[in-house]
Amino acid sequence: MKKYLVCEHKNIFILLMTGAGMMGAYTFNVRGGVFCNAQTANIVMMGIALGNGKLSDGLYYLIPIAAYCLGAFVSEALPSAVKKLGLFRWDTCLVAFEMLVLFIIGFIPLELPHQIVQVTINFIASMQYNTFRQAEGIPMATTFCTNHVRQVGVALAKLLCKHDTEAVKRGWSHAQMLLGFLCGGMLLTLVCRFFPRQSIWVALLPLAAVLFQLAYADIVLERGRLDQTPGGH
Repeated sequence: MKKYLVCEHKNIFILLMTGAGMMGAYTFNVRGGVFCNAQTANIVMMGIALGNGKLSDGLYYLIPIAAYCLGAFVSEALPSAVKKLGLFRWDTCLVAFEMLVLFIIGFIPLELPHQIVQVTINFIASMQYNTFRQAEGIPMATTFCTNHVRQVGVALAKLLCKHDTEAVKRGWSHAQMLLGFLCGGMLLTLVCRFFPRQSIWVALLPLAAVLFQLAYADIVLERGRLDQTPGGH
């Protein structure tokens, strides 16, 4: 049986999905009524604006799209440099950076343009999505749900049509990601009723649990495996 790195464990991905659900709920409920975890909506809105002849409105969407692209670039370029230091994995450093960014966001006044927070979350969501790719050998996304919903449907079809019990295990893994995302969105929505600006700090809880596990693995459990590349990279 393959021994996966801690950063590939399924519970890590569920916690990341929970945090992502919180980020999505935060930007929708508190920071402008948009979702910043992915870019499909921004590209659609850009097309609609340009199709309606609203050039300036359409070109604005290049900003969040560029931020997302930059996040992917950074998360692809930095891991090698971090690995050479031999202290922590890139995955661990990224989660610590995410926590710092979300902590700072909680201090940004609601009166300032919401785009500041939206673009910032575009950036960190992209880095998380590009960094955490496989949970125990199963390709996963940790910032949005579309593929998880699809995979649950595929698993049900394989179970009913082909009696494939292995597909059930795979489908259940994706269902757990969806539940984590849903619970994160629900919890943050409840909290933002009382502390709207600072409600994003709730997302620090699942990320802190991830950071503790990753840091402990880097320092103790997997000290001799820091050079090993996680699945999917």
